[in-house]
Amino acid sequence: MSSNFGERIKISIFGQSHSEAIGVVIDGLPAGEEIDLEKVQAFMKRRAPGQHKYSTTRKEGDVPEVVSGLFEGKTLCAMIHNTNAHSKDYSDLVKTPRPGHADYTAAIKYGGFQDYRGGGHFSGRLTAPLCFAGAVCMQILGRKGIHFGAHIHSIHGIADTPMNPVKITAEELAEVTAKTFPVFSDEAGLRMQEVIEDARLNQDSVGGVVEAAVVGLPVGLGEPMFDGLESKLASILYAIPAVKGVEFGGGFGVAELFGSENNDPFYFDENGNVKTTTNHHGGSLGGISSGMPLIVRVAFKPTPSISREQNTIGMESGQNETVRVIGRHDPCIVPRAVPCVEAAMAVAILDLYELQQKK
Repeated sequence: MSSNFGERIKISIFGQSHSEAIGVVIDGLPAGEEIDLEKVQAFMKRRAPGQHKYSTTRKEGDVPEVVSGLFEGKTLCAMIHNTNAHSKDYSDLVKTPRPGHADYTAAIKYGGFQDYRGGGHFSGRLTAPLCFAGAVCMQILGRKGIHFGAHIHSIHGIADTPMNPVKITAEELAEVTAKTFPVFSDEAGLRMQEVIEDARLNQDSVGGVVEAAVVGLPVGLGEPMFDGLESKLASILYAIPAVKGVEFGGGFGVAELFGSENNDPFYFDENGNVKTTTNHHGGSLGGISSGMPLIVRVAFKPTPSISREQNTIGMESGQNETVRVIGRHDPCIVPRAVPCVEAAMAVAILDLYELQQKK
């Protein structure tokens, strides 16, 4: 089973949470681009499990093994070995699907032949190869002056200082992403961690929102309608497990404004570049990049794997039953999701960039 994305830059992610390995094939990369694997590894470490109290205790090195294409071709394949899977923790879930998971829908769709261990191909574990692909794309785009960054916007109602949608800089993005707990306000970050710990102790979980930005985008990336900037980004962002909402710029808040308030007036800056005084449009007009910072917020649901007893059904008994999820799970996936959002955006942006170059 594999999952595919892209037109010019194509990625195919394969494997399952408890298979021998997971990985990604990246096709269509520009020839001659050098990739710093140490920087790739450093990026992937931000997502890796088992590093903090607020993440799962499953420890995986997430060291990518590049098996083809790094020096000689446009196709790159990397594998990440699963070294610490506890498959026995999932032996009963084939009979009693976990609420909030894909256990039930996958069982019906695939007739019981899906790999249910750890969520199989539906697991958040598959964001590791996504982060590898995104880290590669980010290095290529970084040399073109396009930079990515994200922070924890909020967790369970506790909000960080939001990005300035007009003036956010690459330096500010680099500073916040370098933090172990990526927030602008460390005070807010401590309160978020307290909420996560309380949820963990109560055998529960919490969700939150990641806010991301891309700066340095040239004007003109994206197509009308189906291949628009928002369309492409939303498609790949919704592929990240647990994502339940995506908004750009002012997002749902613009529904409360008058047109005179929502419209972003144009002006020429001191260098003769076209800018807007505000950025409710979030860097995209008509599905095409405007040159302003691209601002995206992504909502993540609470981790569905919680230790509390929950109501479910017996797939074999045909009766109402209960299930208690055992194993190692994040009480909040949002901190580890921050680089996943950056990675997904980088893949989509490079795809659109290369599509524009071919015209």
